[in-house]
Amino acid sequence: MTEHVRIFDSTLRDGEQAPGIALDPNQKVAIASQLARLGVDIIEAGFPVASAGDFESVSRIAKEIDGPTIAALARTEPGDIDRAWDAIRFSNDPRIHVFIATSPIHMEHKLRMSPEEVMSAVKEGVERARGYTANVEYSPEDATRSDPDFVMAVCQAAVAAGATTINIPDTVGYGTPADYGALISRVVHEVKGDRDDVIVSTHCHNDLGLAVANSLAAIEAGARQVEGAINGIGERAGNTSIEEVVMAIRVRGDAYGVDVNVATEEIYETSRMVSEETGYPVQYNKAVVGRNAFAHESGIHQHGVLRERTTYEIMDPVAVGKNGSSIVIGKHSGRAAFKHSLDNMGIDLRDKDFEEAFGRMKEVADTSGEVSDAQIKSIVDEVVADIETMDGVAASFE
Repeated sequence: MTEHVRIFDSTLRDGEQAPGIALDPNQKVAIASQLARLGVDIIEAGFPVASAGDFESVSRIAKEIDGPTIAALARTEPGDIDRAWDAIRFSNDPRIHVFIATSPIHMEHKLRMSPEEVMSAVKEGVERARGYTANVEYSPEDATRSDPDFVMAVCQAAVAAGATTINIPDTVGYGTPADYGALISRVVHEVKGDRDDVIVSTHCHNDLGLAVANSLAAIEAGARQVEGAINGIGERAGNTSIEEVVMAIRVRGDAYGVDVNVATEEIYETSRMVSEETGYPVQYNKAVVGRNAFAHESGIHQHGVLRERTTYEIMDPVAVGKNGSSIVIGKHSGRAAFKHSLDNMGIDLRDKDFEEAFGRMKEVADTSGEVSDAQIKSIVDEVVADIETMDGVAASFE
């Protein structure tokens, strides 16, 4: 039986922490509704203690969104945990996500706490959260720069106190697939062990461009929950891109041997909505959802795709909610692609006229890059007009 990987979407919490993003409650509820349609398992709706607006957003999502687990973030402080519960208490499946840092640099300079004090805070915080709900997640912030033995000890204490999900954050994107996978493997064996009621989770940032790679390495090591955000938005260089992990699992099921309960055909619409509501554009060459993800300009590639899509596409664009592949006409395009564009516009040219139009398209493409349908139509009109003029001149000499 294929094991299930839970998708924990933090677009509305960690994603919103990206500079310049401030979603109001209506926007958050709308995005949460789309995330539910996408089929994510958990929506981290926000950090209720952060502001009155965030509390309202989390509370509305908990009341109005059915399907996914609704999680709220809290520090190990009692006031945070109480506030988180007040916000999510009306959800059909509420989760409190408790965290405190465990790295020496965070404990010394930010928390000003000793390891012993952090250990006590973990136990007390998880126990308090467990008093409200049986669904409690614990995260040792900055785990990848922490003493691994200390991470094991605090995670074991969290499980003993009632945590059912142990999340290992690569908070500053410091990890590599090899060392992050090794850390996750230790958590799986030393913290989870043979318990069926404990899930090991990943939370990776993209400072070195390794967030998705690290998350996939963690799955190979036994993690069965992946945290991230749509379009990879988040602090600094962002989070693990949910859509990339999902499609990597779907396309390379042979490599990972797991699956997700995601309606992939909703991916593109979810990406578009998040981009529109946050004001964060999606880079053109972004994997899965970028404008160019299924676009082809090279003549060799175009010829291959027109004959058989899978020659240059490992994913069906329809599977992620796009209409299909895009043949872009430009300086690298060949005759097959140009003919395909003419056919789509209902234009049929004689061989000689086609060659003339193709040559003029290349001239335009050298200066304008992509050649639009309107430009192609104009080129064809010019070629036809020139041919008719030449035919008229020739006729006058007969």
